[in-house]
Amino acid sequence: MQKFYNRFCIHLFCCSLLIVSACQHIPAQANPFKPVPVDTVDGANYAADTLVFDIDSSNLKDFFVKFDSVVKSGQGNISILHIGGSHVQAGTFSHRIRRNILLSCPDMITSRGIVFPYSAAPKCNNPNDYRVKKNGSYTLIRSVFLPHPKPLGASGIAVYTSDSAATITIKMNDKDLNFATNRLTLMGYPEDTACILPTLIVKDKEYEPVEYSKVTRRYIYQFPDTRDSFLIKLNTTGHNGTFVVTGILLENMNKPGITIHSIGVNGARVDSYLNCINFDEDLELITPDLVIFGIGINDAMGDAFDTVAFERKYLELAAKFRAANPDCAFIFLTNNDSFNKSGKKYYVNKNGELARRAFYRIAKMTNGAIWDQFAIMGGLTSMDKWRIAGYAQTDRVHFTTKGYNLLGDLFFNAFIDAQDKCLK
Repeated sequence: MQKFYNRFCIHLFCCSLLIVSACQHIPAQANPFKPVPVDTVDGANYAADTLVFDIDSSNLKDFFVKFDSVVKSGQGNISILHIGGSHVQAGTFSHRIRRNILLSCPDMITSRGIVFPYSAAPKCNNPNDYRVKKNGSYTLIRSVFLPHPKPLGASGIAVYTSDSAATITIKMNDKDLNFATNRLTLMGYPEDTACILPTLIVKDKEYEPVEYSKVTRRYIYQFPDTRDSFLIKLNTTGHNGTFVVTGILLENMNKPGITIHSIGVNGARVDSYLNCINFDEDLELITPDLVIFGIGINDAMGDAFDTVAFERKYLELAAKFRAANPDCAFIFLTNNDSFNKSGKKYYVNKNGELARRAFYRIAKMTNGAIWDQFAIMGGLTSMDKWRIAGYAQTDRVHFTTKGYNLLGDLFFNAFIDAQDKCLK
């Protein structure tokens, strides 16, 4: 018996050595995120390309811990939202960030998240990473104009129609990102008492919603195979029935990973989103872990800019996100340098520096971080240098495709640098 016990102990010890040895040879999960090369713009201050925050108190540290865990374990989900005005509606800036993050860890590519059929309405620009086709005529509502003729949600925009032939087709357009959807939520509602049941056509098969809530204005469709193209039949009935579309959520229910939403409305100010009465309820669909705030360029246009009111409204908007997720982290993008126009002449918008200081105060009050776009560009009047170099448009407010891509690269580099600092 003693011999058996001795042999057992030796066997157990050897097994322990083998386990320890095997564990020692398991390679550590490499950090998949590497800085991307960036173009040089004369006068730009790339030393400012960093996220400014207090590691000890910012929610950003907890976000990066969760982000790192999801990436390395392949389990769980991360939801990121970029929200703003025309810089975000154009889509290029947001999508450059999205591509840089997701192509660094392709196993984490999951759903596209919130989209909106902007180009279903006349003269409304759509992001390039998905295509929109429509049948029928639609009327556009933007949150920037009050009063809103119909209630708006978190997207800050809507289209509505009573055309009996109305359909909307959404198709993914970036072949490098495999956004495969098996659950679609149509955010919208029939006007008044109209009885309308939109249906979804996926690969020639028509689906009715598996769930509909009149209270939250959601039609939920599920289908067995993942797809990247969908046709929504609104099934309106002419002048007696109007349907309002406020957004579309694309999800892959079977795959963990990272979803990067973008919500933008041309001309939007902070209160443009505060005035959307269904904003809070729609946030339940996104529940972001991180919000990248890019609102402010329209608030600071013109001679009158009330920084006290600006800060108060931003804090109110931030509170809505914290109500949806108390652990939500914030990154605030300061305004880019810009010019105002009077007649045919342009003059520098000196509110850029005032807005910059306000953003720093807002970030401090919300335990958020700052990405100082104003300083990175080179400060006051730097927009002209970016325009001359081909990175900004002639309106001296917006950027060219090349400029938005550069900003996306710079933000990504600051993002992964902050992650590295938080995880050390």
